[in-house]
Order: sequence, then C-alpha cells, then structure tokens
Amino acid sequence: MTESAGTPPEPEKKSTDSTTPEDPEKPEAGTALRTDSTAGKAADDDSGTDDGNGAADDGADDGAKGQAAGAGDSDSDSDSDSDSDDNAEAATKAATATATAEDNDAEAAVPPRRKRRWLRWVAVGTSVAVLGAAGAGWWAYRKLDRNITTDTSAAAELRTYEKDRPTPVALDAQNILLIGSDSRAGQGNGKYGRDDGGSQRSDTVILLHLAADRESATAMSIPRDLMVEIPGCRSSDGSRTGARFAQFNWAFQFGGAACTIRTVEKLTGIRVDHHIVIDFSGFEDTVDAVDGVEVCLDKPVDDQQAHLKLPEGRQNLTGEQALGYVRARHGIGDGSDTQRMDRQQRFLGALFKKVQSNGVLLNPTRLYPVLDAVTKSITTDAGLNSLSDLYDLAGSMRGVPTEKVQFLTVPRQPYALDPNRDELVESSARKLFERLRDDEPVEIATTAPPSETSSPSTDLSAHSSGAGDSPSDGPSDNPSQSPADPSGAPSPSTSPEPAFTGSNAEAGMCG
Repeated sequence: MTESAGTPPEPEKKSTDSTTPEDPEKPEAGTALRTDSTAGKAADDDSGTDDGNGAADDGADDGAKGQAAGAGDSDSDSDSDSDSDDNAEAATKAATATATAEDNDAEAAVPPRRKRRWLRWVAVGTSVAVLGAAGAGWWAYRKLDRNITTDTSAAAELRTYEKDRPTPVALDAQNILLIGSDSRAGQGNGKYGRDDGGSQRSDTVILLHLAADRESATAMSIPRDLMVEIPGCRSSDGSRTGARFAQFNWAFQFGGAACTIRTVEKLTGIRVDHHIVIDFSGFEDTVDAVDGVEVCLDKPVDDQQAHLKLPEGRQNLTGEQALGYVRARHGIGDGSDTQRMDRQQRFLGALFKKVQSNGVLLNPTRLYPVLDAVTKSITTDAGLNSLSDLYDLAGSMRGVPTEKVQFLTVPRQPYALDPNRDELVESSARKLFERLRDDEPVEIATTAPPSETSSPSTDLSAHSSGAGDSPSDGPSDNPSQSPADPSGAPSPSTSPEPAFTGSNAEAGMCG
C-alpha cells in the first residue's frame, strides 16, 4: 500500500560546517519507522477488519511518534548547527582579537626600540660634543698656560738675599708688585720709541695689597722719580752694580724685577709675595679685549710723543689710545707725573669696574680674549706662572666691591736738591706702609678727577718732572747723571703731613 500521510519527511542533511561527522551506516530514524509500520499492516490483513483498524491506529500512532522523533532529531541537528555557528563565530572573534592584540603589542613594541636607538644616538652625540669641548678647552688652557713667561732669575736673586728681606706679617694677605715696563723690545713695542739695546725702565710701579679677607684692595703707586736707596743688584749680563741713592725707576734698569722688589721692600718694609711685569702691547691688548674703556675729556688732547690725538668729551678709548692716554705727559694737563699717575690709577679702576660689572670673569667666552691678551705679554714669578694661579688671583678679587678697590700714591714732596725729583713725606709714608704691612684698613678720601686743563700746580704733592720718555728728555732716564746728593742722604721733610687721598674703582673716569 502507499505511504500514509503520516509518514515523516526525510531529515535535512547536516551542514558540512558542523563539527560532528555523520555516521554513514546508521539508518535514518524515519526509514526504520516506515518499515515497522508496513510490516505491521501486512500481518494484520489475516486478523480481520477490527484488528486491521487497530493495527492501523497503532501504525498511525507509531508513525506519529516516528514523525515526532524525526522532528526532534531535526531540531537537535538545527540546534547543533546553531551552536557550531556560534562557536565558529566566537572562535573567529577570539582569533581576530588575538591578532589585533598581537598587532597592538607589535606596534607598541616599535617605539621603545626606536626610542632606545634615538637615545643611543643622543648619548653618542653628547659624548662626542663633550669630548670635543674638553679637547678644545684643554687646547685653550695649554695655549694660555704656555703664553706666560716665568722670571726664574728674579727668584734666584731673591733667594740670595733672603736674610735681608722683610718677614711676612699677615700671612693670608697678598702683596703683588705690578711693574709696567717701558722697554721698546718685543713685538709691537718699537713704535713707542727706539730700543736702546734692550734697556728697560719701570714706567709704572704699583704695589697691590689684597686684604686677607678679600674685602678690599689697595693699589699704591710709587713715583718713578722718587729718590730711594737702591741696593747692589745683579745685572742681566752677570755684572753687579753698587748700592746707591737714586731715582726709583733705575732699579729696574739695573737689575730687573729682583732689584725693583728689593728696593720696594727696603723702602716700605713690606714683603712682596709675587710680581708681574707687563709690557706696552699687553696693556693695549687687554683694553681691546674688553672693548675699550670710557673716559671724559674737557679739552682736546694732542701729544705726539705719546701718539695720542683725542677730541674733547665722553668717548670710548681703544687699546692703543688708552696706552697713549695713561703715558701722556706733554700734551695733557700740566705735564706733571702727579697728574699722569692719577690718570693711570683712575683708568685702571675703570678697567677693573668694566671687567667686573660686565661679567667677564664668569663668562668663558668673554674671559678667554682677556686672558690671552694678558698671558702673552706678562712675566711672573713661579707662584703666578700658570693659568690656574692667575685665575685664582682674579677670582679672589671678584667679590671685592668696586668702592673698596682703592688707588693712591705714596706721600711725597719735591726733593730739595732737585725739584724735578720726589722724596717721601716720611711720617705719612711710614704710617701708610705700616697699615699695609699689618693688613689694617686704609681709609682714602676720594678726590674729583683733576682738570686736565689746569695750569701747573704749585701744590708740593702735585709736582713732577717734565721729563719725558725719550733719552734726550733729561737726566731722569740716565743713571750716570744722577742729580742726587753725593752723600746719598735724603733731605729732611718740612712739609705738613698730608692725608691719604686718592680714588676708587667705583668713581670711574667720568666722575
């Protein structure tokens, strides 16, 4: 008989995407039910209509059950397919998330590697720069250090006469003798006059006293024409000169720095700790290294011997102009050495102020040309013959207030036997020497800059010889023509005791 309407349909085939494989030998549930239903109906044909109807009912029931079972299996397969799809989708998402995370990790890992490479390059570049700077700094240091000339002969001469030298009193104070040589020997110095076979005199001598606490500095000028006792000295050719009473600047010509130091120590009783000799070109280059110094003139200046020609008014002097300005005697003021020393002191004060106020000592770029100008034109004792020694000296003065950097000239008056020479005002000079020797404060009453247009002064302390710098200007430059009393004794002083007057670095050149 044909299949009844209750025969269940064939189940759908499972998707190949399912993770559970089909069993090829397992009969489908619908097929088994159809076989059982047919067999039951055939057997019931011999049993009569009722039994057949009952069997049919049973078969229908069984067919319904089989259909339900087939439908259940179909639903189960559909659920399985859905679960498989969900699992696959979840796996895909997980794989995608994992890949994304790995990509993010890879991307995140790249910058640190690049950063590390960048830092390595920066470190290498910095190291090269540091080494380059260190090399350049070492080269500059060595160059400046080699510029300095050491005066070994002075040290040997001073050791010979050690027993005659004063005993230091204030051990932490420093007394430095600054000697400006007027030698025309050496590069650039010949234009200031002829070189008399290498002879030289001390054109300017200043005893610089640095207080032990470095709160003040006092610069005392010693006039070149001051009559003093000069001890016997050893000359550069090995010969020895006898002791004599003569003008002060001959000491440098007789025996160089050693003879000048011994003369200063004999005159003042102050132990000289160090000395520095600087020539014309050194002074000139130092002024140029700080871009000049400002001065004020109330009238034009024209001094052919000093190679100086300036207009009146406020102006900034170059190195060459500054050298002529501090050396001029014939075309400026009254021609006295007193005014010239005052001009030198004020100019040095203005130079110190500019160096200090412009931060030169703290700025290596600006300090180098100053040190180069100074070191290549100075001669020092062994205690100041290195760049570090000079830098320490400059550094010790960095904190000195400009108003406490004081300048004055040793108290003196005209020498009785030659009004073109000076002699000490003994009482005042001895008081000044004692205060410097004992490192006691020296109070200086500052004075206004003297008018460079004034007529020759009649003040006993404001005179000087009109002698110039050339050999033909008079006996001041020739030791063989000494105007001193043959006995060598200074004349007694009858002038009133002068006060300590001078200037300080704060005042500058324009008041």
